[in-house]
Amino acid sequence: MLRMSRKTKANLVAYLFIAPNFLCVIFFMLLPILFAGFISFFHWNYAQGFGSWEFVGLGNFIKMWSDQWFLDSFWNTIIFSFSVVPITIILSIICAELIDKFTYGKRIIRLAVFLPYISNIVAISAVWTMMYSSYGPINEFLKFIGIQNPPAWLADYDWALPAMIIVTVWINVGYNILIYFGGIQAIPHDYYEAAQIDGANSLRQFFSVTVPSLRSTTFFLIITDLISTFQVFGQIMVMTKGGPGTSTHVLSYYIYTTAFNFYDMGYASAISWVLFAVILVITLIQWKGQKKYD
Repeated sequence: MLRMSRKTKANLVAYLFIAPNFLCVIFFMLLPILFAGFISFFHWNYAQGFGSWEFVGLGNFIKMWSDQWFLDSFWNTIIFSFSVVPITIILSIICAELIDKFTYGKRIIRLAVFLPYISNIVAISAVWTMMYSSYGPINEFLKFIGIQNPPAWLADYDWALPAMIIVTVWINVGYNILIYFGGIQAIPHDYYEAAQIDGANSLRQFFSVTVPSLRSTTFFLIITDLISTFQVFGQIMVMTKGGPGTSTHVLSYYIYTTAFNFYDMGYASAISWVLFAVILVITLIQWKGQKKYD
């Protein structure tokens, strides 16, 4: 009994420590998700109060597939995510490998590449908006190397989304580099020594030792990068507001405008559940693929 009471007391202390986080998860994550699922079956203009609820069943989910704004936002999100993630992963693992080869200055370099990730998104977006302007440093450099009519970037329908992809890669790559760098540091040097004995040069060692050893790290980063890019919002809001036209209109921004500009909380909740479902399906597919590969 004494042992049980001590164990119970220890468990109680542990529960008390995790209780605040647990309550935050319930009240600020789980309950809002369930509430969003509930109101997705209603048309609700929240500006008119709770008396404006109108049950529409699956109407919101059916409506979105004939809504051109939703379709444009959906495909923009897919293109954006599946462009940002592979570019970020490839650049990150290459940069992490190069940093690992440096003899001096590793800490300073890691700090420098990580700064964009921890910097204020509004400040970053303001700086990039200036850089993308017609007389900004990017276009001035392009003119200097002989390109007389550089793109208008954020004001050009065809170039706005690629411009946002570049910004997002620049923001995310630092975090990935740090994760990859830690993974590279954990690879036993015996593997590289064995590869050298077999006659493998540095490039061959990278593809035969480093990349396979970082498979789990790569899987983790793909999942986290996909989730973050599917929910991208800050830079879109500050730099383009979804324009020009619908060129940078992504699902998270469309959810925001539907809920807070058009006051249709039910439809916005339905779209958010579709976004959640897409992220869940992609994550499950990758998880199954990872298990099969392992």
